[in-house]
Amino acid sequence: LKIVNRAVPRALKRLGYNDTQVEEITTYIDQNDKIGGAPHISDEHLAVFDCAFEPPGGGRSIDWRAHVKMMAAAQPFLSGAISKTVNMPSTVTPDDVADAYTWGWELGLKALAIYRDGSKQSQPLNTSSEGDKAKKKEETANAARPRRDRLPDTRQSITHKFSVEGHEGYINVGLYEDGRPGELFITMAKEGSTIGGLMDSFGTAISMSLQYGVPLEVLVNKFSYTRFEPMGFTKNPDIRHAKSVVDYIFRWLGIMFIPGYREANLGLPAKDAAGLEGSAEDDETETLPVAKKADGPKPGAGSPLAKQQPTATQQATAKTNGHNGNGNSNGHGKPNGLTAPQTMAEVSAALLERAGVRIRSDKERGTEISVQFASFQSDAPSCDNCGAITVRNGNCYLCHNCGASMGCS
Repeated sequence: LKIVNRAVPRALKRLGYNDTQVEEITTYIDQNDKIGGAPHISDEHLAVFDCAFEPPGGGRSIDWRAHVKMMAAAQPFLSGAISKTVNMPSTVTPDDVADAYTWGWELGLKALAIYRDGSKQSQPLNTSSEGDKAKKKEETANAARPRRDRLPDTRQSITHKFSVEGHEGYINVGLYEDGRPGELFITMAKEGSTIGGLMDSFGTAISMSLQYGVPLEVLVNKFSYTRFEPMGFTKNPDIRHAKSVVDYIFRWLGIMFIPGYREANLGLPAKDAAGLEGSAEDDETETLPVAKKADGPKPGAGSPLAKQQPTATQQATAKTNGHNGNGNSNGHGKPNGLTAPQTMAEVSAALLERAGVRIRSDKERGTEISVQFASFQSDAPSCDNCGAITVRNGNCYLCHNCGASMGCS
């Protein structure tokens, strides 16, 4: 909304312009946002109508020195400092700024604030319309908004029963069409309203994370070995001892959906886990092929993805639905851990590192104490006697610094 200052017609009449001339000048100002170049206006009168800011495209404006003079004229009538900004053009130099402060002090000003045009991202005088602002804001929001990859209404799922120190529960994982995990439900067998609500909320948070593209290996690395009660022995031979229910859930997810995680978590050597030769110290972006021997153990043994191979009909259906076996990246460029069932034939060293584990070579499986320390620091507590990092000794922890044992005789 643009309006001409109502004082302009009165000032023009005081300067001797008639009604017709005042109307034509006012119409020109309304159309051009400036008085310079208006019909009938005399150049000697332009200074009367100068404003604090230059009009669009440049033009006349009140010089910054006049701002200081106006403040100096009003200051004697005020008990405090005058609230008025000195508007300086973008072409001013540091010396001009220093002169403004010095001059204000000489004229008796108690305070002086300077604004240099263009010094702020959001200008005090914004000439864009509200429609332009709303459109730009909407475009920015759409560009930054992540995309959620929802599961189909009918989908397959895996249900797993677990027990941690006698506390039983159920894990239900909903799967995308290509076998990736997309949702998580946790149910405890003996739960009250508080535990049930917490588990439901936690499962919902993990489900939303997976659907918005958070890699599964990042979640596994973050929540594995989380310590709180109940903790203890389990019935799962791959997870003999869990530090908490959350620890069990995410280590189980790693075993089920991250190729090579089971072997790396159990500390098996590379050649036993994936038929690999060489050290995990190789380039972290290297993809390590799994041995295709029929009698060799497979990574992620027991995983439904390791057994699930798409039939010709399923492959045709997937292509028809727009799924070419490459997985959905959820707008982030990378999928949630695994993509299609065929990727179970590959173990990524970088992926295992991101999950918090890595397959060790025979060279790394030495008997040196330093190697033992490096192997067990992921879940080992500090010694309650001397503070050194302990190493796992069976299901307990032993301090190699002072010999103290934590929980075992």
